[in-house]
Amino acid sequence: MVNTSDFIKRLEHLLQYYGLSASSFADKINVQRSSISHLLSGRNKPSLDFVLKVVNVFPDVNLYWLLNGKGSFPSDAEKSTTNTVTAPKPKPTPEEPSIKSMPKSKKEIEKIIIFYSDGSFEAYNN
Repeated sequence: MVNTSDFIKRLEHLLQYYGLSASSFADKINVQRSSISHLLSGRNKPSLDFVLKVVNVFPDVNLYWLLNGKGSFPSDAEKSTTNTVTAPKPKPTPEEPSIKSMPKSKKEIEKIIIFYSDGSFEAYNN
């Protein structure tokens, strides 16, 4: 569960970092200004929709940092991707047939998970 008082501190940090007032922040993420006021006062808890809007509008905001304070803000994802060198994919050896040459089997995909650089993810079940 999200600790609401800690979430409010992180939200205030985010507003200060971007130099936004509560009303301009609400306009930017397309929520009612009163919802920001109610969050900051502790009256309401953040909804999933609210959290996802923040993460989508501000790519530097790490989902895990916003929700539970783990990780960093601003996100180090962009820094780490620019400094890394990707190794070329190895060609399949004769023992490892490529996917194209594999015979069709009765295996079915059970779940696909897509991880995004901002720390969020989507899971799709069959």
